[in-house]
This record gives sequence, C-alpha cells and structure tokens, in this order.
Amino acid sequence: MSREELLARLLAQAEDSGGDFVTLRAVVEEASELGASRVLTRMGLDDANAHDDLAELRELLRAWRDAKRSALRSAIDWAVRGILALLIFAIAIRFGFGDLVR
Repeated sequence: MSREELLARLLAQAEDSGGDFVTLRAVVEEASELGASRVLTRMGLDDANAHDDLAELRELLRAWRDAKRSALRSAIDWAVRGILALLIFAIAIRFGFGDLVR
C-alpha cells in the first residue's frame, strides 16, 4: 500500500469515527512523511547518493565560507599595512626626511 492510499484510508477512518486522537495523529504523521518524501523527490534527493550529495554540499559551503573569511582578512590586512606605510611616510616628511626620498 502506498503512502497516498494509507493517508486516504486514515482520512476516511477519521471521517467515519469522528476523528479520535490516535487516528488524527496517524493522519498527521503520514501526511508529514508524504510531504517530506515529495520535497526530497522534487529536489532530486530521493536516491541512494543523496546523503553523499548533501555531505559534499556542506563541505563546499564550508570551503566557500572559509575563502570569504580569508579574503576579508587579507583585505583588512593590506588596508592596515597601507595606512601604516602612509603614516610612516608622513612622519618622515614631517621630521625632514623627505629630502632623502627625493
């Protein structure tokens, strides 16, 4: 019996018996399972390789985040170095060492 058939029977049972707690809970559980199965099928994650695919995607996302963090750190590092170089240059000119540069 497929999930759709089981869900249809549970709904019919709930309609006939007035919807006791156990029947309603079973309806909700089967509807949830059916919905999750449909979503996984639509996303292409219903095969045996789905777990490996998700693990690979997580690894790729982690690598992307590490690369972004590294690029940001490098940009900040270069900006600080540039500011310090300009500051040293300004101090050198202020104290008269500008003639050495020319």
